[in-house]
Amino acid sequence: MNKQDGQILQPTIASREVTTHILKAFGLHMSKKLGQNFLIDASVVRGIVAAAEVQPGDRVLEIGPGIGTLTQGLAEAGATVKAVELDKKLPAVLKETLAAYQNVEIIPGDILKVNIPEIMGPGPFKVAANLPYYITTPILMTLLERHLPITHLVTMVQKEVAERMTAQPGSRIYGALSVAVQYYTEPEIVLNVPPRSFIPAPEVDSVVIACRVRETPAVTVRDEKLFFRVVKAAFGQRRKTLANALRGGGFPKEQVRDAMSAAGIDLLRRGETLSLAEFGHLADAFAAL
Repeated sequence: MNKQDGQILQPTIASREVTTHILKAFGLHMSKKLGQNFLIDASVVRGIVAAAEVQPGDRVLEIGPGIGTLTQGLAEAGATVKAVELDKKLPAVLKETLAAYQNVEIIPGDILKVNIPEIMGPGPFKVAANLPYYITTPILMTLLERHLPITHLVTMVQKEVAERMTAQPGSRIYGALSVAVQYYTEPEIVLNVPPRSFIPAPEVDSVVIACRVRETPAVTVRDEKLFFRVVKAAFGQRRKTLANALRGGGFPKEQVRDAMSAAGIDLLRRGETLSLAEFGHLADAFAAL
């Protein structure tokens, strides 16, 4: 470390040399079970911080801080960071790697089980994460379905998952995830991240996706649970027409016919051709029966 203008400059964790040193110093080994790949590209950290529009004083929930790579970037941007880490070995490591930052709190636990409102307190906050790819979708949907006061959700995900999140009607990859993410947020792929940006290098391409959470959902529906039940059924059997897929999803034949007629949707259409607005009209038609 050195001093400049009276401030101690911390070594940048997002580098191959520093990350390798930390891993060796603490005897850490990447856990395949937890999907661990450590980011070593400082430009990606800066990209995530910029995409989240982090300003001094912002409150940020970080998921899976690892050895503190992204946490450091968030802290240096002036955010108050609450970082939830599942790996029981890492809080002790983070205590050392982030010792210089008084605006960081490490919370051991599973993001799917912890009490986020209790951790974050009242008022809006942002989410930033380099998520394990095997559990990306459950984490994203849990955060969104809870209607937490999140303004920005910026995360590293597998490229193909991000493409599904941003897919439009008519695309072969447009599905229930596309509808759900776009119902709650305005998603945008903001950065491509090659495998060499990590150690070990993953076998897939990654991207940073920024989801600006909508103040109100993209469509107004009578019954949100029913809306998502319709969406899930519509994509449950993609090779079938929407009418047959809905029947396969548990909706009675007569209700399917009447609801689709009321919503002005042709019985021969397939689920992947419906826009969010059309799904909303269809769900409301079922609710009115």
